[in-house]
Amino acid sequence: MNRINYPDREMLMMAVANAITGDLRQALSMFDRASLSIPGGTTPGPVFDILSSVDLDWDRVDVVLNDERWVPESSPRSNMALVRERLIQGQAAKANLIPLYADFETPEEGLPSLINDVENALPINVLLLGMGADMHTASLFPGADQLELALSDKAPALLAMRAPGAAEPRITLSAPVLKGADAVHILVAGAEKDEALALAERTASAFDAPIKTVLDLATIHWAP
Repeated sequence: MNRINYPDREMLMMAVANAITGDLRQALSMFDRASLSIPGGTTPGPVFDILSSVDLDWDRVDVVLNDERWVPESSPRSNMALVRERLIQGQAAKANLIPLYADFETPEEGLPSLINDVENALPINVLLLGMGADMHTASLFPGADQLELALSDKAPALLAMRAPGAAEPRITLSAPVLKGADAVHILVAGAEKDEALALAERTASAFDAPIKTVLDLATIHWAP
């Protein structure tokens, strides 16, 4: 694990965007296409704003969320809607955004229609993750119903997930997909998340601290 501390969040967001840009440029120099996996939520929004204006061969980039709430894009809870608004703009409007939601009542019903496009974008070249105060990442929550499968080496690329800490059913990339990424960045902001990160490092089991799955592979970017 490599950790970089920044004096403020503005510098954090700029540095993370620059790191992702550099990793994508390298991947595009080596492969016909590159894949970028990103978190939802508002915290990485400034990173997306910066990336959207970067001059890159975005038409050769596949973008997939780490996870998604099982809600349509019309919902204010939709990660996909946020990504369209903040990242798939400007220069990055040419990127191929891979959906993690389909018009079915449950993620279990929709998953077969989504997994092939995700698998075709693997392995992930550049992975940006967030982390919750409960040490979850993507929708790998402590206590989630399919966490044991999601953490196993035999996990499929994409799983439905329900957890006590999640208001809606979710769909998520599995641990093998996250661990198979070429470059892994974790964005952490604030004292509470810093304490959670320290606890995750001390915790023996990824069942209790799912972020531990990728800690040894990642660059941690933190600001107060």
